[in-house]
Amino acid sequence: MAEHTRALRRGAGYALLGTALVQLSAAAVLVAVDAVRKRRHPPSGYFPRIAPEVVHAHESALSVYTDGDELYDAMLRDIRGARDSIFFETYIWKGDEVGERFKTELTTAARRGVDVYVIYDTFANLVVPRSFKTFDPALQVLEFGMINGRSPFSPRTYARDHRKLLVVDERIGYVGGYNIGKLYADSWRDTHLRIEGPAAWELTNAFVDFWNYYKHADHPELPDRGARKWDARIRAALNLPNRLLFPVRGLYIEGIERAISRIAITQGYFIPDEEIMASLLRAVKRGVEVRVLIPEISNHVVADWVSRGDYARLLRGGVRIFLFQHAMVHAKTATIDGRWTTIGTTNIDRLSLTGNFEINVEIYDEGFASAMEEVFASDLTNSRELTLEEWAARPWYQRVVERLVHPLAFFL
Repeated sequence: MAEHTRALRRGAGYALLGTALVQLSAAAVLVAVDAVRKRRHPPSGYFPRIAPEVVHAHESALSVYTDGDELYDAMLRDIRGARDSIFFETYIWKGDEVGERFKTELTTAARRGVDVYVIYDTFANLVVPRSFKTFDPALQVLEFGMINGRSPFSPRTYARDHRKLLVVDERIGYVGGYNIGKLYADSWRDTHLRIEGPAAWELTNAFVDFWNYYKHADHPELPDRGARKWDARIRAALNLPNRLLFPVRGLYIEGIERAISRIAITQGYFIPDEEIMASLLRAVKRGVEVRVLIPEISNHVVADWVSRGDYARLLRGGVRIFLFQHAMVHAKTATIDGRWTTIGTTNIDRLSLTGNFEINVEIYDEGFASAMEEVFASDLTNSRELTLEEWAARPWYQRVVERLVHPLAFFL
């Protein structure tokens, strides 16, 4: 009996190993095929853009940027106008002409006496030349390491800093999906928020807490001043793996559960967990129009195929799926009932919702929600709707690949 049990265990182990190898092989083939496709048919980078407009909400001025060039110009202009402090944090910082502009302006500000603090993620910038990551001593730079915890067995140790923040003089702040690089301005459709006024404290506080927690012994500690004004209608939700805090997931679920008329979600990578999926389907059942805008082809082909494993259930449940054309849409936004909006760095997938350091700003304001609905409507003009009939008619081999790779959602 004992020998029979051991044999069964060995067989189960081999079966699991075989399944994993097949899944990884399928993922590798997808990546290889996608690399060839990108060389033959690079994205055009064409998509409609909306000029940023200022919406005044709760004593702060809010502006939404959907064009990378306009965003970078505004960020650099505010950096040049800094008098006291600059907090700059990014996931990816390319060493191209755009990256050099940011590096030059930050260095110039530090040399004229502004306190400049910089955080960037090590893993995300492995391909960036080491020479670019050599900084002037006038800047305080924290390179967020690949390993940042005490236990090598804890996934929290390997969490990435996926946030994108800029705070100038603690009164102007930026947050959203844009990394720093020419590609993101030329070819990607993303969304970033500029806040001027008391609500910029939300971003200041996020940076200060992160800096003080992970700073090295030779780094100065930043003062934690607390909020000068407190208005819960604009607030930041911070995913903090080091503290096992993941409020952005709850923010989405609560917003969806409250919806009574319409939900508009834009995501670069959309792999909802069971609770978010169920919340969306329940919303449709009670009469809410649920629209999800995602790229038809993203920059991560495996994520695309994993995501497709959920399309049938979403479409059968009445969720409308729109596929963005000609460019990578990388935005992480949602608007509900023309009242509530969130903009930030968090994808609706496991890595963002329960893995990485993330930040989303939650805004309860009808004027701002209206502006965001205009952005969504503009994006729909560059999208096509995926119907249940079209999806049901897809080839059999696509279904096989979807089933093979869908379990990889745990790692994405």
